[in-house]
Amino acid sequence: MTDDRASSHDLLVSSDLAEVRRVQDLVEAALQANRFGESDQFAVKLAVEEALVNAIKHGNQLDPAKSVRVRYSVDDEQFRIHITDEGPGFNPDDLPDPTADDFLERPCGRGVLLIRSFMTTVDFLGCGNEVVMSKIKTPPDADQ
Repeated sequence: MTDDRASSHDLLVSSDLAEVRRVQDLVEAALQANRFGESDQFAVKLAVEEALVNAIKHGNQLDPAKSVRVRYSVDDEQFRIHITDEGPGFNPDDLPDPTADDFLERPCGRGVLLIRSFMTTVDFLGCGNEVVMSKIKTPPDADQ
């Protein structure tokens, strides 16, 4: 049985932080169409925001000549997204632990920590300039 609410999207967005909200709105509409609960929508929107801001700000260095590719799909069971910037990449294992005493006052690494805590899977590919994330839909009776 196919579900006509399932969708797949491929976007090329400029390295402008204003694009983050536009992508979040598109993702939220797709999640709502596939009956994701409010807590799942919040988690995905936050993770997408963090990943896009990182791609635009840290990856592409806010360079208007560079773009971020966003590919996402959603169906009744799962949301999946690929975000790829044109930056040099990074090694996520080199990020300091933002919960360690020495780093509590520094913002470095907090976005990746949030992404990992809100999404079901998170993988950094290639040189670290592509993140692939997924969120399995929480069953309706568990979404309180």
